[in-house]
Amino acid sequence: MEAVEERLRPRKADEGGNCSTSIRSHRQQERSGKPARRRREMKRSLRRPDCPEQLSGGSDQHRLPEQHGTEDSVFMEETTENCTRWDRCRRGHFLHGPYPATHFGPKACILPNPTSVMHIQDPASQRLTWSKPPLNVLVIRKIRDEGLLEPFKELCRFLVEEKHLMVYVEKKVVDDAVLFKDEQFADIRNQLCTFREGFDDISHCIDLIICLGGDGTLLYASSLFQGSVPPVMAFHLGSLGFLTPFKFESFRTEVDKVFGGNAAIILRSRLKVKVLKGMRSEHEENGMVPHNHTNNEAGKISLQLQVLNEVVVDRGPSSYLSNVDLYLDGRLITSVQGDGVIVSTPTGSTAYAAAAGASMIHPNVPAIMVTPICPHSLSFRPIVVPAGVELMITLSPDARNTAWVSFDGRKRQEIRHGDSIKITTSCYPVPSICCHDLVYDWFESLAECLHWNVRKKQTRLTDVSDSSDTEN
Repeated sequence: MEAVEERLRPRKADEGGNCSTSIRSHRQQERSGKPARRRREMKRSLRRPDCPEQLSGGSDQHRLPEQHGTEDSVFMEETTENCTRWDRCRRGHFLHGPYPATHFGPKACILPNPTSVMHIQDPASQRLTWSKPPLNVLVIRKIRDEGLLEPFKELCRFLVEEKHLMVYVEKKVVDDAVLFKDEQFADIRNQLCTFREGFDDISHCIDLIICLGGDGTLLYASSLFQGSVPPVMAFHLGSLGFLTPFKFESFRTEVDKVFGGNAAIILRSRLKVKVLKGMRSEHEENGMVPHNHTNNEAGKISLQLQVLNEVVVDRGPSSYLSNVDLYLDGRLITSVQGDGVIVSTPTGSTAYAAAAGASMIHPNVPAIMVTPICPHSLSFRPIVVPAGVELMITLSPDARNTAWVSFDGRKRQEIRHGDSIKITTSCYPVPSICCHDLVYDWFESLAECLHWNVRKKQTRLTDVSDSSDTEN
């Protein structure tokens, strides 16, 4: 106790000074040398936005150990430990690779952008949850396929009678002649809500979409929602089924799991497309198009929609080569001379783009693919550009004919001189529910639907010593 009291007792002034002077000189000695460098490094780490405490904007971040004593030393130790823990998490195993640092060296960093349009997260954390139980379900069935009538009736009966949900279907599906003659299904049919594409807007009342058919049903479901898209559960009852991972034989169990939440989902990015008519074709000599064009200057928007697979620009019925100019963020990149060009999402990379020689990209990768169709050039290879850029396609001034454009195989129209097509990544993806997880489902589709990397196995050698390249 006497030793403790001795340390707590105020120090007396020396002959040549006072108590405050001795304390100040003692602190100056402590701040010199290596401890000071460690303190400066610790301060700098506190200012780094990589630490989650700094990102939260708490006021405690601005407290320094020189100002608040031992309590702040404990705070700095805890903060450093949290930053180290966050750094380990940041360098964990992600599909997109480690989360990139935003500081480079002691003085350089990326300019903060509060209007950023993309947030890359751990794909394993993409799980479906419901803030309220779903009540309205849209069922999309492949038409002109009588083999889907029984699965359709079975699903609707399950949703209406057992789940007590409001089921929406397209009017032409309910008006099917074979379905209309089924008297046992009449009670369920009278409880279905019908709509007509292009006339009735159901985008704000649907909680879940269930597709019965092939990949075309998912593309059609995407076209019905030009804004936010409800979760989509697709059952494989079509020909290819690359986008439909669920088997209908166990639909009751699978639907119950989805209603319970915590299902894995994959966010399939879409393209936001604008078709402008009558755009002035006067460009600067260096191939730049001004970014400050208003709609009146750039032309009238004749069509604006969301595309899940691809935008295809081709030569149409003409026998001449298609000759279109491709711009990226207002700068002329190249001219495409061939049968046309495909601008696709990663989801569309396994569709038309794959047939044209492009690579297949996982749907969770934020990118836009540009693939030429039969280019009259030996060096024109498909390219991948960042998802945030804006592409623009126009007819070249020297083009001998017009071009034609289609969007997921629909709404085909002609593109003339002065028209333009602007394409960028949409902020409204399609949340597609996974059967297992977003990695396993994709590779299973590659193997089952496209027979990716299928070949006869090489047999092993029975006697290794017979090999000519074996050392003696």
